[in-house]
Amino acid sequence: MSEKNREGKRTARERMLEERAAEEARDKRKKKLIAGGAVLAVIAAGVVIGVVVQNQRDKPDTPVAHPAGTIGEKNLIIPDGPSNAPSTLTVYEDPRCPACGIFEREFASTVDQLEDAGKLQGNYHIVSFIDRSLGGKGSKYGANALGCAQDAGKFRAYHDLLYKNQPEETADTFGTKSTLIDLAKQVPGLDSPAFESCVNDNKYADWVSAVQQDFDKSSYKSTPTVLLNGQPIYPKNAAGEQISPENLVKWVDAANAGKQLGTVASPAASPAQ
Repeated sequence: MSEKNREGKRTARERMLEERAAEEARDKRKKKLIAGGAVLAVIAAGVVIGVVVQNQRDKPDTPVAHPAGTIGEKNLIIPDGPSNAPSTLTVYEDPRCPACGIFEREFASTVDQLEDAGKLQGNYHIVSFIDRSLGGKGSKYGANALGCAQDAGKFRAYHDLLYKNQPEETADTFGTKSTLIDLAKQVPGLDSPAFESCVNDNKYADWVSAVQQDFDKSSYKSTPTVLLNGQPIYPKNAAGEQISPENLVKWVDAANAGKQLGTVASPAASPAQ
């Protein structure tokens, strides 16, 4: 590998870690503002927030409608790769999260290759909290569009494309449904009246909310959160090794030693199995 390539990969990982640190810093600032809010405007806002929270409590945690092929107790997870793969990569990410975008642009091809080799199944939790922090609807609409792509058997291709075309975190580009529909035209077989209707109708809004509620109740507070067989590997694994495409392959191969590989139907197939 050339020094230029090494530098490029190192820089990408540094940007990913910087974005993660910035996100955590924003969360801390937000908590301080909430804890120290002694302004009358905050009190007035509290009344409104109380009404919103109560309305949220009235909504069921388990959505009535969910994308095809979703898994888990409440069908909140979109799987990608063979269901009988010996290892599982769990990923929590927000469509607007810049650190998630950096992670996906560096690791998506490696994850896809591991899945297509029967070594790994991806379990994706598509969360949408950035809309709450920055305003807009790009996280929610983006998550819904990914659910619509899952219906069409095109989750992986659309997911990878979405992150390759991710706007700046403060730009609510994905909050425009036509943008999400236009991007689908780059995925063969996804551009269809059914997908367009699913996006325009925000068909899986309740499912998107349920996924976020599940994330809120978890111990995970930042994205991307990445686990291999339930153990955190981002930005480092338990042994202190830094995540990289090469290390991810090494970790998966070590976890799979002596185990039978999963059954792969076809390369790049969607996970609705």
